[in-house]
Amino acid sequence: MSIGFTIHPRPRKVDDATVARFKAIAVANISDSMNRMAHGGPRLRPLHAGGVLAGAALTVRQRPGDNLMVHAALNRAGPGDVLVVDAGGDLTNAIMGELMLAHAQQIGVAGVIVNGAVRDSGWIRANALPVFAAGITHRGPYKNGPGEVNATIALDGMVIRPGDLIVGDDDGVVCVPIEQADEVYAAASRKQAGEADTMAAIKAGTVDRSWVERALRDAGCEGV
Repeated sequence: MSIGFTIHPRPRKVDDATVARFKAIAVANISDSMNRMAHGGPRLRPLHAGGVLAGAALTVRQRPGDNLMVHAALNRAGPGDVLVVDAGGDLTNAIMGELMLAHAQQIGVAGVIVNGAVRDSGWIRANALPVFAAGITHRGPYKNGPGEVNATIALDGMVIRPGDLIVGDDDGVVCVPIEQADEVYAAASRKQAGEADTMAAIKAGTVDRSWVERALRDAGCEGV
């Protein structure tokens, strides 16, 4: 085995029904339901025309500035996969651009996340393929390796295992471990329903904000 230069099998993968359910849940509500302990970092911003990202993680750990193993992952990607690339957050070289992203879109990839830079931002902005990245640069990548496909990676502390659920929207991206998906969905759905009720009360002018004063008193704030 070549350490750090391996294509691993993906032993499991979140099912399509679970992915479909999470498309209707805001990332912020998913995050809150996971005790705000999971996040992909504030630098991973959506660059595409708009729309929700949801699918099963196909992970890549790639040497900064190189995209050979991203190409290897694309050759193994299928419909509904989310290509999650950890390129160390380096912005010196773009890891993906229009040609690779167009191919990903054509084969049904659900979206792309690059902890690093991309290029051809005009194409990305004009297309619905969800693309999240840490930055943009015109300078292209090398193709020498090493790297790994379907390895466990971490983006700003958020651990992502191959096949885990990935969800992204305008607020960023979050990973939901497969074994926690049902529990998180139930909690996030309740939170989203509660927020809908609060918004209705705000619009009606009947929202109750007495909890703020109670919290101040309970915390010992003077002058309440």
